[in-house]
Amino acid sequence: MRILGLDPGSQATGFGIIDWADGDARYVASGAIRTSGAEFPPRLRQIYDGVSALMREYAPREVAIERVFMHRNADSALKLGQARGAALCAVFGGEPEVFEYAPREVKLAVVGSGGAQKEQVQLMVKTLLKLQGELGADAADAIGIALCHAYSREMRAAVGSPGSGA
Repeated sequence: MRILGLDPGSQATGFGIIDWADGDARYVASGAIRTSGAEFPPRLRQIYDGVSALMREYAPREVAIERVFMHRNADSALKLGQARGAALCAVFGGEPEVFEYAPREVKLAVVGSGGAQKEQVQLMVKTLLKLQGELGADAADAIGIALCHAYSREMRAAVGSPGSGA
């Protein structure tokens, strides 16, 4: 089962791709779709194009995306929601199942604490997947989302519960 994890952002949308089989995760790819330009709509297009390219190249069967949480700044929350929407629109062309996870849920699944720091998520992702070298925060978060989904999927299968897609 190939899983694409997405951590949407208006300046950088992290992605992480894993293969999950028999309770074991194997790293496939990760990185960030970095946007540029002063105008917001072209940056949304860059996110859409980047995620579309990932869908074509890796053909994931399931996509896990971080649920939007409320920011103190309403403008930031709106931009994040629009970035998330651009990523989701690109995903729907490939017709995978889409699942949403709250940031605390991801941290709990990967680190064991819903209040974990970004650095802790990075370290655990590298440890769990036995990755060497540098791993950016956006990519680590996206891989964490993919791992959270894989673990949740495994748990749902164990208890016979259907998934809760987006």
